[in-house]
Amino acid sequence: MDINRRLWISAGLIGGLLLSQSFSASAQSVRVLTQLLETAKQYPNEEMAIKSLKSEGFNVLYNNYEGLGLSTKDGLRLIADNTFNIVSVQIGTAARDDAFFEGLDLIGVSTDMTSLRAAVDAYRPAFDDRLRSRFGATVLALWPFGPQVFYCNAEINKVDDLSGLKIRSFTPSMSALLESFGASPVTLNFGEVYPALQRGVADCGVTSPTSGNSGKWPEVTTHQLPLSVSGAVQGIFANLDWWQSLSDDERKKITETYSSLEAAQWELAQTINDDALACNTGQTGCSVGEKFSMKLVPVTEKDKKRVKKAVKKVILPDWFSRCEATYKGCEKVWYDTVGSARGISPQDK
Repeated sequence: MDINRRLWISAGLIGGLLLSQSFSASAQSVRVLTQLLETAKQYPNEEMAIKSLKSEGFNVLYNNYEGLGLSTKDGLRLIADNTFNIVSVQIGTAARDDAFFEGLDLIGVSTDMTSLRAAVDAYRPAFDDRLRSRFGATVLALWPFGPQVFYCNAEINKVDDLSGLKIRSFTPSMSALLESFGASPVTLNFGEVYPALQRGVADCGVTSPTSGNSGKWPEVTTHQLPLSVSGAVQGIFANLDWWQSLSDDERKKITETYSSLEAAQWELAQTINDDALACNTGQTGCSVGEKFSMKLVPVTEKDKKRVKKAVKKVILPDWFSRCEATYKGCEKVWYDTVGSARGISPQDK
């Protein structure tokens, strides 16, 4: 389905839903589009944020991409034309519209949540400036799903064993990393991965322990390699014209709500994924997720060095080339922000 038809359908659905609800004429309506499904561990935090907005007097129309038959690939366009006032967008997906955005969470650069938080904080002002100038939107929240690790339906014992396998990718820099491993990247949205693994379209998938557990990936995979390569940062953006049309008090309430949501999602990413990893591999310590029996593959120092080498030799050169093509000075901005936060300088090339 092309973007114009999807937007026409979404507009019709929104109109119907608006008519079906009795909204106070004086209350500010807010059209929110999320990627999260009710099965996601992150969903309760977002649900609380929506309830908070409602308690503050906003009339919130809350929908997800899947329920409206929309593609997550269209997130930036849906917020740019104000089809929705607030939209959640996976940063790796947004990078397909503008490579600059991927600099926030380049594969292999920030592989733990503490490092990633420093990178996100450093890049955020430049990220927001670019979002405003290119897509007429502004950042409300930036948070990660958690460490992105490997689920494989194949016998693997180390990174070298990924060579020749078909592996799900969802960002350009992840594809570059997988190719450096000798693997073949297969671009898939999260909901497409389970059947792809089941049918052999993909041999492995990459997502967080929590998301994989919620999505029941261990049902169709056998080996878990907890080599973290990124954090899968999610952005929540507001249409800039709509945002500026609000009163100062309305903007303050929405800002506080999404700041609280961001803090809660960061805390979740830092705490719940260990439990999910234990659940996926049938270990003790599984208390929240569903228990499975995947084989836990130990991560070696050699595996970690492979990732670091790929960052220097493949990931950064590839991304700088793509980013500079549409944003002159992109490389300097990155070194001054994320690079500085992560201790990476141009001299490290």
